[in-house]
Amino acid sequence: MYDTETPSGSRGGFTRRHREHHPRRHGGPGEGHPMHSRRGGRGRAARGDIRTALLLLLADEPMHGYQLMRAITDRSGGRWTASPGAVYPTISQLEDEGLATVTAESGRRLVTLTEAGRKHVADNADTWADPFANYAAAGPGADLRSALEHVHSAARQVARTGSDEQLTAALAILDEARRSLYLLLADGPARD
Repeated sequence: MYDTETPSGSRGGFTRRHREHHPRRHGGPGEGHPMHSRRGGRGRAARGDIRTALLLLLADEPMHGYQLMRAITDRSGGRWTASPGAVYPTISQLEDEGLATVTAESGRRLVTLTEAGRKHVADNADTWADPFANYAAAGPGADLRSALEHVHSAARQVARTGSDEQLTAALAILDEARRSLYLLLADGPARD
């Protein structure tokens, strides 16, 4: 699953992918480690936040991987979208640590905290930073990501099926939207 050769740019014989999915093995966040700062702008969380989020969600009830991704999106008001590439390796890590079990249920894999996992959450949850806090504090303007995804879908549809005239008009609309957004930052047009 993980590359064991040392490609150029990697350290210690593991690729960056390995270090991100196993942060405790490489000095990342875990018990006793401070959380790294959030990356900006793309709905991504700092390493360790996904682990904490999964533990807290699973403490409420067992869930499937997709349910966990959906719960993260819901708890963050749509501002954090956890990818399968972040969720499933973290589930495997929790299973390796004996904090969770994964069982097949109706063709889906149900993730449940073990007794050790429940104890781990009970003993440590008070010391963990809330992985959803920064998203909740973002306010009403933070839902831009969802609006941007809708604009992106519409633009892709025009690109696939639009006539030459429609493509030209779409380019003008997008260019005007870009200019208007920059004017907002410069406090150009009045805000309602």
